[in-house]
Amino acid sequence: MLSGMFGPKLTSVFASRWKAVWWSAMILATAYCTVPVAEKMQQNSQDKAEAAAAAHRSPWSKNSG
Repeated sequence: MLSGMFGPKLTSVFASRWKAVWWSAMILATAYCTVPVAEKMQQNSQDKAEAAAAAHRSPWSKNSG
């Protein structure tokens, strides 16, 4: 029942070499398009850390307000 939901059966995909090559190329293209760029992720995490540090106030500081 679930095998029809997720694309063609693997036995029919690998029935010919060209279908197998096409299937693997689509898997690689999907992975390439969905994995985020490391530099952008690093910048986003750095921005979030700076924003969190700016908003943080120590509960032990004398000037709490």
